[in-house]
Amino acid sequence: MEDNFHLGIKALIKNSAGKILLLKVNPKKLIYRDDWKGVAYWDVPGGRIKKDVSVEETLKIEVEEEIGVKEVSNIKPFSMVLSKIRIPQGDDSVGLILGAYTCEIPENSEIKLSEEHIEVNWFTPLEASKLLEVKYPIEFTEKIKDLK
Repeated sequence: MEDNFHLGIKALIKNSAGKILLLKVNPKKLIYRDDWKGVAYWDVPGGRIKKDVSVEETLKIEVEEEIGVKEVSNIKPFSMVLSKIRIPQGDDSVGLILGAYTCEIPENSEIKLSEEHIEVNWFTPLEASKLLEVKYPIEFTEKIKDLK
């Protein structure tokens, strides 16, 4: 039987020092799954692509919704990976494919977190890779270590 998937777009926001912006998920807003146990974890901005919305538009919408920054530039494909996540759909579920893009925001951007997140910080690619292992497949997190 064929599987069905949604496409999620993720923004790996880099700064001039080569660090990556991560957001700590608000445990009160988590969709609880057996493997997460309601514990907050670090993530990158993103969300599922909606009908008639482009990848770039989705990335910009999600960045604005999650950190309050409208200006997103230098958007480049980074990686596509099959997520560990299954999304309930009626009596079944669909898989999630993640399309990750590197991008930049203005250096002086004021970050305003949405209710979905409780903390924001910049991490080296190695640090980000380790922190993202909670949610993402190893083939994805390994690539992050090499981000320049």
